[in-house]
Amino acid sequence: MKKTLVVFGSSTGTLEGIAEGIASKLGADVKNVSEVDAALLEEYDNLLLGSSTWGAGEVQDDWYDGLEVLKQANLAGKTIALYGCGDAESYGDTFCGALIELYNAVANSGAKLVGAVDASTYNYVDSEAVIDGKFVGLALDINEDNDERIANWLEEIKGELA
Repeated sequence: MKKTLVVFGSSTGTLEGIAEGIASKLGADVKNVSEVDAALLEEYDNLLLGSSTWGAGEVQDDWYDGLEVLKQANLAGKTIALYGCGDAESYGDTFCGALIELYNAVANSGAKLVGAVDASTYNYVDSEAVIDGKFVGLALDINEDNDERIANWLEEIKGELA
């Protein structure tokens, strides 16, 4: 597999654990977004970017600076997959809304975006992170066991990361 970095923003540790699990399965490096700059991102061929969702569908706090780093980096030619977690029970109307913030930051960067997921397999009210019936990345509900979703998603994107 090409050089891959799994980036996360996590306040409670939930997404950090998910990111570490993903990185372990891929043999990839893993970094907190607060430790990432444009030069580091440019060293990698593949980027998996993840954020937990807070408030009314917002990115995790460290991602506010991280979004600026993404916009400054030359991401052309890279493969990018997005992942994130949310709470569909308590915040079903903004479920995994942070994904759209990540998506918007990289959509016009010249990178190849992979890993959209069929939204019909989720139980939620609404999400800005759904485009044409698919989440723009892997959406994980903190109220569920997500091991199977993660495994299926990784299987789907592995070929794109090779």
